[in-house]
Amino acid sequence: MLRARVVTALALLAAFLCVLFLLPRPLVAVAFALIAALAGWEWAGLTAVGRPAFVAVVLGCCLAAYGVDGSANLVLWSASAVFWLVAIPLWLYRRWPLAGHRPAAYAVGLIVIVPTWAAMVGLHDRSPWLLFAAMALVWVADIAAYFTGRAVGRRRLAPAISPGKTWEGVGGAVAATLIYGVGAALIAGLSPASHLGWSPFLVLLTAISIVGDLFESMIKRQAGAKDSGSLLPGHGGVLDRIDSQTSTLPLVALALQLGVK
Repeated sequence: MLRARVVTALALLAAFLCVLFLLPRPLVAVAFALIAALAGWEWAGLTAVGRPAFVAVVLGCCLAAYGVDGSANLVLWSASAVFWLVAIPLWLYRRWPLAGHRPAAYAVGLIVIVPTWAAMVGLHDRSPWLLFAAMALVWVADIAAYFTGRAVGRRRLAPAISPGKTWEGVGGAVAATLIYGVGAALIAGLSPASHLGWSPFLVLLTAISIVGDLFESMIKRQAGAKDSGSLLPGHGGVLDRIDSQTSTLPLVALALQLGVK
Protein backbone atom coordinates (compact mmCIF):
# COMPACT_ATOMS: atom_id res chain seq x y z
CA MET A 1 0.00 0.00 0.00
CA LEU A 2 2.78 2.43 0.91
CA ARG A 3 4.60 1.70 -2.35
CA ALA A 4 1.41 2.35 -4.33
CA ARG A 5 0.87 5.61 -2.46
CA VAL A 6 4.41 6.81 -3.16
CA VAL A 7 4.35 5.85 -6.85
CA THR A 8 0.95 7.47 -7.36
CA ALA A 9 2.01 10.62 -5.48
CA LEU A 10 5.14 11.01 -7.61
CA ALA A 11 3.18 10.46 -10.83
CA LEU A 12 0.56 13.00 -9.77
CA LEU A 13 3.24 15.54 -8.83
CA ALA A 14 5.00 15.13 -12.18
CA ALA A 15 1.74 15.52 -14.11
CA PHE A 16 0.73 18.53 -12.01
CA LEU A 17 4.07 20.28 -12.59
CA CYS A 18 3.72 19.72 -16.33
CA VAL A 19 0.28 21.32 -16.24
CA LEU A 20 1.51 24.26 -14.16
CA PHE A 21 4.58 25.14 -16.17
CA LEU A 22 4.18 23.74 -19.67
CA LEU A 23 0.57 24.25 -20.74
CA PRO A 24 -0.90 27.54 -22.03
CA ARG A 25 -3.57 29.21 -19.90
CA PRO A 26 -6.64 27.82 -21.74
CA LEU A 27 -5.35 24.25 -21.44
CA VAL A 28 -4.49 24.81 -17.77
CA ALA A 29 -8.11 25.82 -17.17
CA VAL A 30 -9.26 22.70 -19.04
CA ALA A 31 -6.96 20.47 -16.98
CA PHE A 32 -8.28 21.97 -13.77
CA ALA A 33 -11.84 21.55 -15.08
CA LEU A 34 -11.11 17.84 -15.56
CA ILE A 35 -10.12 17.66 -11.89
CA ALA A 36 -13.37 19.46 -11.01
CA ALA A 37 -15.37 17.04 -13.16
CA LEU A 38 -13.79 13.98 -11.53
CA ALA A 39 -14.37 15.46 -8.08
CA GLY A 40 -17.98 16.18 -9.08
CA TRP A 41 -18.45 12.59 -10.25
CA GLU A 42 -17.26 11.32 -6.88
CA TRP A 43 -19.30 13.88 -4.95
CA ALA A 44 -22.44 12.80 -6.78
CA GLY A 45 -21.70 9.18 -5.88
CA LEU A 46 -21.31 10.01 -2.20
CA THR A 47 -24.47 12.11 -2.03
CA ALA A 48 -26.70 9.98 -4.28
CA VAL A 49 -27.39 12.55 -7.00
CA GLY A 50 -27.24 11.85 -10.71
CA ARG A 51 -23.58 11.72 -11.69
CA PRO A 52 -23.73 12.78 -15.38
CA ALA A 53 -26.12 15.63 -14.62
CA PHE A 54 -24.06 16.95 -11.71
CA VAL A 55 -20.80 16.77 -13.67
CA ALA A 56 -22.49 18.67 -16.50
CA VAL A 57 -23.59 21.38 -14.06
CA VAL A 58 -20.07 21.61 -12.58
CA LEU A 59 -18.49 21.99 -16.01
CA GLY A 60 -21.16 24.49 -17.03
CA CYS A 61 -20.39 26.61 -13.97
CA CYS A 62 -16.66 26.45 -14.70
CA LEU A 63 -17.26 27.49 -18.30
CA ALA A 64 -19.49 30.37 -17.19
CA ALA A 65 -16.85 31.54 -14.70
CA TYR A 66 -13.97 31.32 -17.19
CA GLY A 67 -12.87 34.64 -18.56
CA VAL A 68 -15.23 36.74 -16.44
CA ASP A 69 -13.99 39.79 -14.57
CA GLY A 70 -12.53 39.60 -11.08
CA SER A 71 -15.76 40.61 -9.37
CA ALA A 72 -17.46 37.34 -10.32
CA ASN A 73 -14.62 35.31 -8.85
CA LEU A 74 -14.70 37.53 -5.79
CA VAL A 75 -18.32 36.47 -5.24
CA LEU A 76 -17.38 32.80 -5.62
CA TRP A 77 -14.48 33.03 -3.22
CA SER A 78 -16.43 35.09 -0.70
CA ALA A 79 -19.26 32.55 -0.71
CA SER A 80 -16.72 29.78 -0.22
CA ALA A 81 -15.10 31.61 2.71
CA VAL A 82 -18.45 32.08 4.45
CA PHE A 83 -19.30 28.43 3.79
CA TRP A 84 -16.09 27.06 5.29
CA LEU A 85 -15.58 29.56 8.10
CA VAL A 86 -19.16 29.86 9.30
CA ALA A 87 -21.43 27.09 8.03
CA ILE A 88 -19.17 24.04 8.10
CA PRO A 89 -18.01 24.20 11.75
CA LEU A 90 -21.68 24.11 12.76
CA TRP A 91 -22.34 21.37 10.20
CA LEU A 92 -19.54 19.23 11.60
CA TYR A 93 -20.96 19.71 15.08
CA ARG A 94 -24.49 18.77 14.01
CA ARG A 95 -23.38 16.17 11.40
CA TRP A 96 -26.35 16.85 9.13
CA PRO A 97 -26.73 14.26 6.34
CA LEU A 98 -26.75 15.22 2.66
CA ALA A 99 -27.74 11.97 0.97
CA GLY A 100 -31.37 12.12 -0.06
CA HIS A 101 -31.46 15.93 -0.04
CA ARG A 102 -30.86 16.54 -3.73
CA PRO A 103 -31.03 20.38 -3.86
CA ALA A 104 -28.73 20.69 -0.85
CA ALA A 105 -26.30 18.11 -2.27
CA TYR A 106 -26.17 20.04 -5.54
CA ALA A 107 -25.66 23.40 -3.84
CA VAL A 108 -23.00 22.18 -1.42
CA GLY A 109 -21.16 20.24 -4.12
CA LEU A 110 -21.01 23.30 -6.34
CA ILE A 111 -19.73 25.58 -3.57
CA VAL A 112 -17.10 22.99 -2.68
CA ILE A 113 -15.86 22.41 -6.23
CA VAL A 114 -16.44 25.46 -8.45
CA PRO A 115 -14.73 28.14 -6.28
CA THR A 116 -11.77 25.75 -5.96
CA TRP A 117 -11.49 25.51 -9.74
CA ALA A 118 -11.74 29.30 -10.01
CA ALA A 119 -9.06 29.71 -7.32
CA MET A 120 -6.70 27.30 -9.09
CA VAL A 121 -7.10 29.21 -12.35
CA GLY A 122 -6.84 32.60 -10.65
CA LEU A 123 -3.76 31.74 -8.61
CA HIS A 124 -2.10 30.19 -11.65
CA ASP A 125 -2.76 33.38 -13.60
CA ARG A 126 -0.86 35.31 -10.92
CA SER A 127 1.99 32.81 -10.89
CA PRO A 128 2.27 29.03 -11.28
CA TRP A 129 4.63 29.09 -8.31
CA LEU A 130 2.02 30.85 -6.20
CA LEU A 131 -0.52 28.10 -6.86
CA PHE A 132 2.08 25.45 -6.16
CA ALA A 133 3.10 27.14 -2.90
CA ALA A 134 -0.52 27.43 -1.73
CA MET A 135 -1.19 23.76 -2.44
CA ALA A 136 2.13 22.71 -0.92
CA LEU A 137 1.15 24.40 2.34
CA VAL A 138 -1.77 21.98 2.61
CA TRP A 139 0.45 19.02 1.76
CA VAL A 140 2.93 20.07 4.46
CA ALA A 141 0.14 20.42 7.04
CA ASP A 142 -1.36 17.05 6.10
CA ILE A 143 1.93 15.18 6.26
CA ALA A 144 2.95 16.83 9.54
CA ALA A 145 -0.43 16.11 11.12
CA TYR A 146 -0.23 12.46 10.08
CA PHE A 147 3.25 11.76 11.41
CA THR A 148 2.83 13.84 14.57
CA GLY A 149 -0.45 12.09 15.29
CA ARG A 150 1.12 8.69 14.72
CA ALA A 151 4.07 9.52 16.96
CA VAL A 152 2.50 11.30 19.92
CA GLY A 153 -1.22 11.57 19.23
CA ARG A 154 -3.43 10.86 22.23
CA ARG A 155 -6.41 13.22 22.27
CA ARG A 156 -8.90 12.58 19.47
CA LEU A 157 -9.92 15.61 17.46
CA ALA A 158 -13.25 14.36 16.08
CA PRO A 159 -13.68 10.67 16.94
CA ALA A 160 -17.20 10.44 15.53
CA ILE A 161 -16.02 11.73 12.14
CA SER A 162 -12.37 10.76 11.72
CA PRO A 163 -11.00 8.70 14.63
CA GLY A 164 -7.41 8.89 13.42
CA LYS A 165 -7.05 12.66 13.76
CA THR A 166 -5.66 14.08 17.00
CA TRP A 167 -5.11 17.46 18.60
CA GLU A 168 -1.39 16.67 18.72
CA GLY A 169 -1.53 16.22 14.95
CA VAL A 170 -3.14 19.65 14.66
CA GLY A 171 -0.28 21.13 16.67
CA GLY A 172 2.25 19.43 14.41
CA ALA A 173 0.47 20.78 11.34
CA VAL A 174 0.49 24.34 12.67
CA ALA A 175 4.19 24.17 13.57
CA ALA A 176 5.08 22.74 10.16
CA THR A 177 3.15 25.36 8.22
CA LEU A 178 4.77 28.19 10.18
CA ILE A 179 8.20 26.74 9.41
CA TYR A 180 7.11 26.31 5.80
CA GLY A 181 6.06 29.96 5.74
CA VAL A 182 9.51 31.08 6.89
CA GLY A 183 11.15 28.91 4.24
CA ALA A 184 8.82 30.17 1.51
CA ALA A 185 9.49 33.78 2.54
CA LEU A 186 13.24 33.24 2.32
CA ILE A 187 12.98 31.53 -1.07
CA ALA A 188 10.86 34.42 -2.32
CA GLY A 189 13.55 36.84 -1.19
CA LEU A 190 11.54 38.27 1.69
CA SER A 191 12.84 38.93 5.17
CA PRO A 192 11.75 36.50 7.91
CA ALA A 193 10.10 39.46 9.67
CA SER A 194 7.69 39.86 6.75
CA HIS A 195 6.47 36.35 7.41
CA LEU A 196 5.31 37.30 10.89
CA GLY A 197 2.42 39.34 9.54
CA TRP A 198 1.22 36.29 7.63
CA SER A 199 1.52 33.89 10.57
CA PRO A 200 -2.10 34.26 11.77
CA PHE A 201 -3.31 33.69 8.22
CA LEU A 202 -1.14 30.57 7.91
CA VAL A 203 -2.61 29.25 11.16
CA LEU A 204 -6.11 29.98 9.82
CA LEU A 205 -5.31 28.16 6.57
CA THR A 206 -4.04 25.17 8.52
CA ALA A 207 -7.19 25.06 10.61
CA ILE A 208 -9.48 25.43 7.60
CA SER A 209 -7.57 22.73 5.72
CA ILE A 210 -8.35 20.35 8.58
CA VAL A 211 -11.99 21.44 8.47
CA GLY A 212 -12.11 20.60 4.76
CA ASP A 213 -10.64 17.17 5.44
CA LEU A 214 -13.10 16.53 8.25
CA PHE A 215 -16.06 17.60 6.13
CA GLU A 216 -15.24 15.15 3.37
CA SER A 217 -14.60 12.44 5.97
CA MET A 218 -18.06 13.07 7.40
CA ILE A 219 -19.69 12.86 3.95
CA LYS A 220 -17.87 9.58 3.27
CA ARG A 221 -18.81 8.16 6.66
CA GLN A 222 -22.47 9.06 6.08
CA ALA A 223 -22.29 7.37 2.67
CA GLY A 224 -20.64 4.27 4.14
CA ALA A 225 -17.58 4.73 1.93
CA LYS A 226 -13.92 4.50 2.87
CA ASP A 227 -12.77 6.60 -0.10
CA SER A 228 -14.48 8.97 -2.50
CA GLY A 229 -13.35 6.79 -5.41
CA SER A 230 -10.71 4.36 -6.61
CA LEU A 231 -9.07 6.27 -9.46
CA LEU A 232 -5.77 6.85 -7.64
CA PRO A 233 -4.06 3.66 -6.37
CA GLY A 234 -3.22 3.95 -2.70
CA HIS A 235 -4.94 7.34 -2.44
CA GLY A 236 -8.60 6.67 -3.17
CA GLY A 237 -10.32 9.25 -5.33
CA VAL A 238 -9.69 12.74 -6.62
CA LEU A 239 -11.89 14.27 -3.93
CA ASP A 240 -9.78 12.51 -1.31
CA ARG A 241 -6.71 14.32 -2.67
CA ILE A 242 -8.23 17.80 -2.88
CA ASP A 243 -10.54 17.81 0.16
CA SER A 244 -8.35 20.23 2.11
CA GLN A 245 -7.58 22.25 -1.01
CA THR A 246 -11.29 22.98 -1.51
CA SER A 247 -11.40 24.88 1.77
CA THR A 248 -8.03 26.66 1.53
CA LEU A 249 -7.43 27.70 -2.10
CA PRO A 250 -10.50 29.94 -2.39
CA LEU A 251 -9.51 31.63 0.87
CA VAL A 252 -5.99 32.27 -0.44
CA ALA A 253 -7.38 33.65 -3.70
CA LEU A 254 -9.83 35.87 -1.79
CA ALA A 255 -7.10 37.25 0.47
CA LEU A 256 -4.92 38.12 -2.51
CA GLN A 257 -7.84 39.64 -4.39
CA LEU A 258 -8.64 41.85 -1.41
CA GLY A 259 -5.00 42.76 -0.98
CA VAL A 260 -4.65 41.35 2.52
CA LYS A 261 -1.20 42.15 3.85
